[in-house]
Amino acid sequence: MPGTELFGAEERKEVNDVMETGVLFRYGHDAQRNNHWKAKDFEAEVRKITGAKYAHAMSSGSTAIAAALAASGIGTGDEVIVPPFTFIASVEAVLFIGALPVFAEIDETLCLSAEGIEKAITPKTKGICLVHMCGGMADMDAIMAVVKKHNLILVEDAGQAFAASYKGTYTGLFGTAGSYSFDFFKIATAGEGGVFVTNDEEVYKKADVYSDHGHDHIGSNRGMENHPFLGFNYRISELHAAVALAQTRKVPGIKEKNLYNKKFLQNILSKTEGIGFAKLADPSGDSATFLNILMPTPEIAKNTVAEMNVAGVGGFNYWFTNMYHFVNQWDHLKNLKTISKLPVQVLGAPQDYNNLQLPKSQEVVGRLISFGVRCTWTEAEMTTLAEKISAAAVKAMKPVNA
Repeated sequence: MPGTELFGAEERKEVNDVMETGVLFRYGHDAQRNNHWKAKDFEAEVRKITGAKYAHAMSSGSTAIAAALAASGIGTGDEVIVPPFTFIASVEAVLFIGALPVFAEIDETLCLSAEGIEKAITPKTKGICLVHMCGGMADMDAIMAVVKKHNLILVEDAGQAFAASYKGTYTGLFGTAGSYSFDFFKIATAGEGGVFVTNDEEVYKKADVYSDHGHDHIGSNRGMENHPFLGFNYRISELHAAVALAQTRKVPGIKEKNLYNKKFLQNILSKTEGIGFAKLADPSGDSATFLNILMPTPEIAKNTVAEMNVAGVGGFNYWFTNMYHFVNQWDHLKNLKTISKLPVQVLGAPQDYNNLQLPKSQEVVGRLISFGVRCTWTEAEMTTLAEKISAAAVKAMKPVNA
């Protein structure tokens, strides 16, 4: 968790600016705030890193992707292609704006594949909610060809891929709109927070209004603002934005260190036969927040996990059994267990979520073991970690090779 490793004077300074004025709300109160606009400054830092024309800070990555979908024109009854490997918020966002999730295959990039998307398209498909997983990026050339061929709306959840790019374009900026997460576990954190991004002015204006109860933010009297359409409260507070501002300024340095540490680990691990790595569609654009190991088979991966647990190796995720990142464990979604009726329960799901046929995704996630890359690791710590991983993998492969 790089961002949380580097809390210090910078974050305290930004938070103190807010506390000294007492203005925790991101809008108005100009006279009292002493010219401190943390949400606006945070958005400016995001634009600086990504090159986005427009960025709007929100209360979470979840609300940012929901706003991105809505502002892009996706709503009730629209079929939206989603991945089975993602933090579940991506799928929840589709459901709660009234759209209908259609699951498609991922590949070794850990993201939706162009082939998987193509096979999932129906006459009712309106868009794609593409998720850039584990610090990397999807194969955007291939995916954009499918988007253009079928005239689909592309929305990108880059919650785990802030500062990642593909051939010079940052994740989140290929489609109509995108989102980043700044929760506690990301490359930069606000504790809770997210950012909506787009290069389309009209889409930005819609998200700006939608995320604040329909306020158009024109004029100096909030109580007299017009409301072009309905919205909800997805606002970020100035306190969260203050932390995010200081953290985002640190991202270039964090990324540089992450890249060094990830390469250091890969150089050692690659010497062990059978240890491979997830595919990066553009290695030069990696944010390097995760070291994603792909074992030869799911069986070997499970055995490796067991051996690492015995050896006391921590800091990794075996997503195949993770409760919130892979479809296998989403019983509440598969059975549509809700406390209030959703449109999908009225209109009918486009797939039988209890009987999805996604063999490629099952195979890839079954082979995947991910480590969060720490920017504060020493070379000695990384050497020890790599040696323990290699030893566990060798033990795990012995019964298979015998």
